[in-house]
Amino acid sequence: MRLLLLACLRAQTGNATTAARIQSHLHDAGHTCILKDASRCESLTEIANLTSSDQFDAALAIHLYKGGRHLQGSRIPFGIIFGGTDINEDVRNEEKRRVMGAVLEEARFAVAFTMKMKELAAAEWPDARKKIYVQYQAFRFLKCFVTGIPADTGDLHVFLLICGLRRVKDPLYLVDVFSDWHRNDPSVHLGIIGPAVDPLFTSEVKEKIKRMVQSKAVSLHAFLNSLSTQRSRLAIETEAMDLNIPVLARNIPGNAAIIKHKDTGLLFSDPQEFVVLSKSLMNDPIMEREIVTRAKDYVKKHHSWECERKAYQNLVLRLQ
Repeated sequence: MRLLLLACLRAQTGNATTAARIQSHLHDAGHTCILKDASRCESLTEIANLTSSDQFDAALAIHLYKGGRHLQGSRIPFGIIFGGTDINEDVRNEEKRRVMGAVLEEARFAVAFTMKMKELAAAEWPDARKKIYVQYQAFRFLKCFVTGIPADTGDLHVFLLICGLRRVKDPLYLVDVFSDWHRNDPSVHLGIIGPAVDPLFTSEVKEKIKRMVQSKAVSLHAFLNSLSTQRSRLAIETEAMDLNIPVLARNIPGNAAIIKHKDTGLLFSDPQEFVVLSKSLMNDPIMEREIVTRAKDYVKKHHSWECERKAYQNLVLRLQ
């Protein structure tokens, strides 16, 4: 089949990597899949004109509102992939909610990344429950980075936050409490790594970091996730879990959907709790070992690249 895949394709974002991954799965099955940046569509008629030609047999879109609304009334069949913004933000806007409901009604199928996301969507649009499938995301792209970090950590404890530097990612959430902790315990270090997606906010981050006690991060102890909304790309967490690295994540639904507290990771509700949980992890190697073992088993079961590939390859057959 000739497939059109609509998504917001800004570089270094979860949407872009998810779209590229799905495109790869479909190419492996012999389909032709063309990516189109929904955020660059100048009008709703642009995609309508594209799909009314004979270029494509079917379409997919990531996000019901950002991508799916361009496919309303399309002459070709399409499927939809939920984004966190759909369920946690756009649904609060009555007009966007109406549009998303209409898109979901037309779609042959919809994909949710977690069971929690499916249940939230089904609560909003009960008639669509049977067409919503759960397919956890699979990830491959972090291992080349992590394997380059020296294994000999000595007495250092380095916490690494990887995210695009923009306000919604909230990279400064733990800076103040971590700075205080570092003054009392120089063995703990915080590293923030990510592209300067928002230049103005990046300057704020740099200015804030200048006031922290600086040191060289030479090892990796844990990954943090301090995202302030559900628009979390869970790649960092699941890759860390697969690599036997314990994960501490902010206790929001998007994170809690894949991390079970004190079972496959640790969830914190505020910076102070983060410090308490981090200390408990540092001082209890048995707990750490049990958490990383269960986390790796979880990732192997739910975030398999092969399972995701087969799922999308089978789903697009519904568009024939």
